[in-house]
Amino acid sequence: MSPEAAGRVRRPSAAPPVLRRLRRRMGFAAAWAADYAYVVRWQVQGFLAPVDPGVYRHPASETGRREPVLLIPGVYENWQFLRPLAQHLADRGHPVHAVRTLGYNRGTVEEMARRVEAYLRLQGIEHAAIVAHSKGGLIGKKLMLGPEGHRVSRMVAVNTPFSGSPYARLFLAPSIRAFSPRDRHLRGLQAKLDVNSRITSVYASFDPHIPGGSRLEGARNIVLDAMGHFRPIGDPALHRIVSEEVARGAAGELDGGVPSPED
Repeated sequence: MSPEAAGRVRRPSAAPPVLRRLRRRMGFAAAWAADYAYVVRWQVQGFLAPVDPGVYRHPASETGRREPVLLIPGVYENWQFLRPLAQHLADRGHPVHAVRTLGYNRGTVEEMARRVEAYLRLQGIEHAAIVAHSKGGLIGKKLMLGPEGHRVSRMVAVNTPFSGSPYARLFLAPSIRAFSPRDRHLRGLQAKLDVNSRITSVYASFDPHIPGGSRLEGARNIVLDAMGHFRPIGDPALHRIVSEEVARGAAGELDGGVPSPED
């Protein structure tokens, strides 16, 4: 063997395109399976071992008391599903509120927004940050556009179908079909850009329920490395982003101000 040949490094050939596509699809399938395993575990845990939301409203933190946070879960979820976020935020001094009257969030966006409005009025909450998952982000935006919107400083929405999901029309349940990109209520909400500058949309690099992603025009958009629609809720990387974005709102680092009731 010549010195030249001995010195050559043999590089592995690239995988064929078909194999690369197969690996990609297998990765997506694994992420989908892990996503459903996560949501089943938390739904069962929330049902069998529920926690009183009051424990998060009065956090004992050395960091001092911070602005209140209001949790809004997604469709067929109750607030217990967001307990990992509630714990993280309470540990950092935020009084965390859950609207128990939302139940499993099967009503229309408009109806659920009215229930959250009633809770804000009843509790006298001001300058709150909303932390929402999926449909909860639509409810939060509807709330911010409504008569009680002045009570909300900012919203951090996780995997919210702001532009809908093409899969929604495959379902018979009205609570799911409402996420169709053709739904007139969703399109009307999408067209209203007034509060988008006060929203941070955080979404997974692959969301099996929202294949088009959750990018929101005029908002602060952050893409996670994590995959899945549900599993990111338990991801420490998401927890860090959420607490940072809530802090940005409290510090006034917003593109748009919070309107007063008279505006």
